Amino acid sequence: MSAAPRPEAGFSLMAESWLDAVVRVEQAAYSHPWSRGNFQDSLRAGYQAQVLAAGDTVLGYFIAMRGVDEVHLLNLTVAPAMQRQGWARVMLDALGLWSRGQGAQWLWLEVRQSNQRARDVYRAHGFQEVGTRKRYYPAVGDQREDAVVMTLALDRGAA
Repeated sequence: MSAAPRPEAGFSLMAESWLDAVVRVEQAAYSHPWSRGNFQDSLRAGYQAQVLAAGDTVLGYFIAMRGVDEVHLLNLTVAPAMQRQGWARVMLDALGLWSRGQGAQWLWLEVRQSNQRARDVYRAHGFQEVGTRKRYYPAVGDQREDAVVMTLALDRGAA
C-alpha cells in the first residue's frame, strides 16, 4: 500500500476566522497549549502569523516576531495527523524567506528540552543550539521545564 498523497496546501495570513481551527490544533498538539487569547494578542501585535492549510484543514501554522536584525519564532505547530510529512520544513522555509525579506540576519527560537523531535527538525534545518533558559516552560503540576535556545544565521545570498 502506498502512502497517501500530500494534500495541496497554501499559506494564508492568520486572521480571527482561522482561530477556532488553530486553537483546536494547538490543543491537540501540546500539553500546555497557547490560549485563544495568546493568538489574538499576537495578531493584534502585528506579528507574522501564517496558516498552512489544505482547503479548510489546518496543516500547521507559525507566528514570528520581527526585531531589528532578527526574527524570533514564537510558535510553529504541525497538526498531529500531519506530522512527519515535511510540513515543518515547508513552514521553516517560508519563515526564512519572509525573514530575509525583512532584512533579518538571524532566526531565534526556544524549544522544550524534552521535545527531541522538534529539536531534530530545527537542527536538520540548520539551527544551532546556543543556550538554555532555565525553567522557561510550564510543566506538570507546579514544575517547570528548561528551554533550549536555538539560532539560525540567515544567508542573505540565498533569498
